[in-house]
Amino acid sequence: MNGPDETLARRLDEMEVKLTFIDEAVQALTTADADQSQRIAALERALHDLRGEMASMRIAQGDDPHNEPPPPHY
Repeated sequence: MNGPDETLARRLDEMEVKLTFIDEAVQALTTADADQSQRIAALERALHDLRGEMASMRIAQGDDPHNEPPPPHY
């Protein structure tokens, strides 16, 4: 026969196991978020660098997109 103390101890054990899984999941998500943030920052830097290179290439070639005629459908 299960007494109230045994039932309470069993429920407490189950809650501790669940909390352990939740802690592990939160840690994994935190790590994934940090990794994603670093990757996004690296991509933003690369995009910024590429935009700068494109602008430099346009200047070097004398191309100015503002001086181009409008497309034929205008």
